Amino acid sequence: MASLGVRRMNQPLGIRVCCCRICTCINFGFVLSPGGLLKLMQLGLATLCEGLLIRYGVPYADSIGQALTSFLATTGHCFTTTGILLLCYCFSDKSYGLIRQSLFETLFHGLASCMYFSSASYMGFACVVWLHPQFLVRPGFWAYPAMTAAYYMGYAAGLLHAIDAFLSFKHFRRVS
Repeated sequence: MASLGVRRMNQPLGIRVCCCRICTCINFGFVLSPGGLLKLMQLGLATLCEGLLIRYGVPYADSIGQALTSFLATTGHCFTTTGILLLCYCFSDKSYGLIRQSLFETLFHGLASCMYFSSASYMGFACVVWLHPQFLVRPGFWAYPAMTAAYYMGYAAGLLHAIDAFLSFKHFRRVS
């Protein structure tokens, strides 16, 4: 990737093509940094969870109940905020310095972690109590394995947000 001229942290912005640079408004260095990769993984897990919830959970919303609504709200809100943060950081070095040093990102990731852990636990309860008995009786009942995979990924997303909250807090304490 370095042969394409992707910025690490001390390289010029954009992509080097022959003797010139294109897309100089994009900071690819952040996307390839540990913080950027962490945000990409958060977005990926939120997308997978949301897809499973919509595809396999919504048809059985009556059986799953409020656990589905809670998990859908959590993944939707966390996906949106993380996506906006990633876009801001990709298009502006100043945004990274200003937002990361504020308390916002620490509080957001801490709250997102708690929301993922609580909604994944609620979904796990719903899976065991309401979906598992149907899975044992009805052949081809794919809602149970899909919702189980979704709440496992919810725990993983909660862990990623907790790690990001810790790193944001370390950055916050270092700057202030």
